[in-house]
Amino acid sequence: MNQPYFIVVLAHSLHGRIRRFHINQSLIVAVLALAVLGGFTLFGMVSSYVRMAWKVSNYNDLRQETEFLRARYQRLLNQSNETTEQVARLQMLATEVSLAYGVRRSVPGTPVSLENSQERLVPSVTETFEEYNLLKTATLSRSSRAINRRWFQNPVPSLWPVNGRLLSHFGRRDDPFSGLQAFHAGVDISAAVGTPLRVTADGIVQKAEWGGAYGKLIVVDHGSGRSTFYAHLSRIDVIPGQDVRMGQVIGATGATGRVTSPHLHYEVREGGGPINPYHFLSRSAMMPSSGSQTLGF
Repeated sequence: MNQPYFIVVLAHSLHGRIRRFHINQSLIVAVLALAVLGGFTLFGMVSSYVRMAWKVSNYNDLRQETEFLRARYQRLLNQSNETTEQVARLQMLATEVSLAYGVRRSVPGTPVSLENSQERLVPSVTETFEEYNLLKTATLSRSSRAINRRWFQNPVPSLWPVNGRLLSHFGRRDDPFSGLQAFHAGVDISAAVGTPLRVTADGIVQKAEWGGAYGKLIVVDHGSGRSTFYAHLSRIDVIPGQDVRMGQVIGATGATGRVTSPHLHYEVREGGGPINPYHFLSRSAMMPSSGSQTLGF
């Protein structure tokens, strides 16, 4: 059976030779089909490259915008932390002034009428005795730099500040807010809000104030370059310069500052640098309590 074909005639201009080529029609159709397929493939590759380049350009724009927003968020967060710290310092200053002059602040949002205005300005009998006992037992050391520490009988931390279990260790860890690696200068011990806090060694209160991300903070100097930090407190029961003995209640635990849940942040520092409190806690005694004790290790 004869197949349809095309004849291609080639003639030489000098010698006058003529050559004929028989090309099968199906071959030409196949070549055209391959050409069309190749064109579609090339078009698809070019369009994919264009789409990929467009996506990369959009991704770079989004990444730059994300970096800009992240930097702006960090600036706003720093400003918010500074504002919060200033407000907290003002609140603590107002509390100290009110205690010094015997003035009670009214509860925010509660109207003060003429009948109860005098009642709110005069401290109660219980508050009066509490403030009197605090000032009576507070042995102040005006010159803490040149203090005679011969009375220190227990200058080495030898007590758990609260009974609880360890929530976070000392050293590198994932920051609970950013998720990035960060250095944790102490240990976190589980404790409900209002749990009595006891100083772990004899010393002198160096700080009793708002400490920024630490929240309400107490720092006790134990001499020989060693100090302990007690952070995120709900209450402070001591004042700077006060002498404290190991086991004495100096405040209560809470959730102030940069925290995700109530606990006590406990640090031990030597020469101004943090060291692992585990070495002291592992050899320390748990404080006596009426309920059951939860060992930290």
